[in-house]
Amino acid sequence: MTVSVRVDAHHHLWDTAEREYGWMDGAWADPLRGRFGPNELAAAVGGRAEVATIAVQAVADTAESAELLAIAADPGTPVAAVVGWVDLTASDAADRIAALRAGPGGEHLVGIRHLVQDEPDPGWLLRPDVTRSLAVLTRAGLVYDLLVRAPQLAAAGRVAREHPEQSFVLDHIGKPEIGVGRWEPWAEAIREIGVLPNVTVKLSGVVTEADWREWTVDQVLPYARHALETFGPERTMFGSDWPVCTLAASYEDVLSVAERTCADLSTAERERVFGGTARAVYGF
Repeated sequence: MTVSVRVDAHHHLWDTAEREYGWMDGAWADPLRGRFGPNELAAAVGGRAEVATIAVQAVADTAESAELLAIAADPGTPVAAVVGWVDLTASDAADRIAALRAGPGGEHLVGIRHLVQDEPDPGWLLRPDVTRSLAVLTRAGLVYDLLVRAPQLAAAGRVAREHPEQSFVLDHIGKPEIGVGRWEPWAEAIREIGVLPNVTVKLSGVVTEADWREWTVDQVLPYARHALETFGPERTMFGSDWPVCTLAASYEDVLSVAERTCADLSTAERERVFGGTARAVYGF
């Protein structure tokens, strides 16, 4: 099966010589240190000139978001949109979003994300200051990307139910513990959040939730297919999670897993997963 990828809905860009990424907290992250910029992205994508990409924040710093937007403003890069970061606990979140939109490439801002997976409070998304800021995102027409681990999926589902007008995207299929073969409670939590019409899922980050050295396609497929079957192709989008994915697999390997996941879909349904859903949800 050959899939025509139109949108890679999730990747990162960084230079660890220029900015510190606190989550790179050990030798395990050594392969991720260095420069992963637009040129390196283009090489990873493999010269697919038709592919548009969405750059996603990787640190709690609006300066990084501004840099990503400036990159998106350059027509010579594949980056077409940015999911940035602002402090959702701040009372002036609306002003901070407006400042990003007023800068170079500001029109490419399509969403906001926070590294909720690293928050010790499993109910962080339900904080009054955060939910207040989610209403700001709704008024601004911005998507909110949910980066949560399986124990935080309940809070993610509750906040999505309480904000039915807000569009949410669940990153990395909710980060199931594939490496240890754990199915529940993740699978049931995906069923519960998957019934919410304002939540879409990213078919991304799957290989790095498995054993980086010994994962197999057959090991990760049940998780990827469960997410796809729960949300359906109308609410599923492909994302490479490059360069994080390189800890376990190449860009082509990640694409191959997604292709296998979608093997039973029609051509029109595959076009949704590999482009149409991302364009519809993020509005670019």
